[in-house]
Amino acid sequence: MKLDTHAKDLMLSFASKIKTRLTLISSFLLVCLMALGFTSFSATASNPAKLQSIGISVADLGNPYFVQLIESATSRAESLVGQPVKMLIRSDAYDLKRQITQLNYFIEQDVDLILLTAADEEGIAPTIAKAQRAGIKVIAVDVKARGADATITTDNIQAGVIACEYLAKRMNYQGNMVIINGVAVSSVVERVAGCKSAIHAYPKIVLLNDQLNGTGSIDGGMKAMTYLMEAYPKIDSVFSINDPTALGAVRAAKQAGRDDFILASVDGAPFAVKLIQSGNSNWAATAMQKPSLMAKKAVEIGYQLLQGKKVEPNYILIPAELAAQEIENSSDDW
Repeated sequence: MKLDTHAKDLMLSFASKIKTRLTLISSFLLVCLMALGFTSFSATASNPAKLQSIGISVADLGNPYFVQLIESATSRAESLVGQPVKMLIRSDAYDLKRQITQLNYFIEQDVDLILLTAADEEGIAPTIAKAQRAGIKVIAVDVKARGADATITTDNIQAGVIACEYLAKRMNYQGNMVIINGVAVSSVVERVAGCKSAIHAYPKIVLLNDQLNGTGSIDGGMKAMTYLMEAYPKIDSVFSINDPTALGAVRAAKQAGRDDFILASVDGAPFAVKLIQSGNSNWAATAMQKPSLMAKKAVEIGYQLLQGKKVEPNYILIPAELAAQEIENSSDDW
């Protein structure tokens, strides 16, 4: 069927009007969508940030403190997104090269978030920067790490202070003290500094030795305490940088039949609090950390950063609390 010129003009005019109306409708819908917070299906800036996988590198998976930190990070991540989150867990054993390898693996796996206890505060910085260039947020927990997007640690100076103030009081502010030190990461350095600042006020307390590295482990604590007991016949108190080291020291004292000194530490693990409050060992006190709170805050801050939100402050200190033989205290955080 052939159309005359007038009919063709009418059809073209009608088609033009329909096209104009469709354009107006499309524009109106787009404005409505934008008002509701949408841009386009290809845009990602305004969509919720994904949190599908987290890489965690900690110092020692044999330490209950780090086990609790990992468990709490996992549960908080899954509660935030409402579904399982893939967790890549590694232990660096305070070895920088090993931790660099672990972080590079996390980058290759395209994780969304990294939590780490730095084996070396400065040495890990270039790898942190590499992860950030890949779009990964990096949160330092327990130990400072230069360049991290945020840092959450115990107030380690305060922890050292309250532990050694307790020892000083039990010593009647006089006598001989030794410190079983550890790997020179910020948490350990600050605990020892806090202890020293506490006893500095008491000139009759003599610090015999603070140089032995107990490696933060039970075995290291046993070896260090065995040496100290042989080197110094009279010891009145011992400060240990964490609970596993303290447990090793307590075992060494028991084997040597030495019950003439008391010991304090930092961590507050349930096994430590139970042994302390039983009164059946040299172990008299521990400054309790809050690993669950630390992990939850780390995941929450990381998730906020992934959403493009600004987080302030990005350096958080969590105070420690003392548990001792005569001070009943237990933390719900473990």
